[in-house]
Amino acid sequence: MVFMDRILRGIDPSAAATGGARAQFDIVALAASAGGLKAITVVLAALPADFPAALVVVQHLDPRHRSLMADILSRRTALQVKQAEQDDRLLAGTAYIAPPNNHLLVNSGGTLTLTQTELVHFVRPSADLLFESTAASYKERAIAVVLSGTGQDGAMGVRAIKKMGGTVIVENAAEFPGMPSATFATGCVDFALPLEDIPGALMKLVVAERAHE
Repeated sequence: MVFMDRILRGIDPSAAATGGARAQFDIVALAASAGGLKAITVVLAALPADFPAALVVVQHLDPRHRSLMADILSRRTALQVKQAEQDDRLLAGTAYIAPPNNHLLVNSGGTLTLTQTELVHFVRPSADLLFESTAASYKERAIAVVLSGTGQDGAMGVRAIKKMGGTVIVENAAEFPGMPSATFATGCVDFALPLEDIPGALMKLVVAERAHE
């Protein structure tokens, strides 16, 4: 594993709020299940409105009910938050939440696709499909984050992220450790971090100081 103090030093997180920052990554894909709303809230709440990458989020939800997740999160973060819709165009500083009972896929043209194809690991939306499509579309400019959840969803997808040169972060000591543990077991994890440290890691990874001219 690559350790935080070796890779994530020397970039001030406050740089994202200045005009002197540019994005090292274009997209952050987050996935969670049980305990996920709390974990996702902690991460998004700590990111600034001008976070220079788009965020796409899969949370396993009851397919029988309308989700209020985007509304809840929008009250707790400076980011723009919306439930993803077909053909949405990805914008920096915006978090797109997969709607219940729909897989969320990222396209290379910077748009989103919703599909109700078959369940993956008994769930829809699937973290694996989100990560695999993100890896194919954004390659080394993608970050995958696996948060609290039961099961193994996401473990296959992070292999694709890593194969294409992207970065993988997993929540350490999660409330429900199934998904993080399965992800860690792949050997594809770059950072295993406490939940409260993940926003800072994202800031330092995504934001790079522009070289002085």
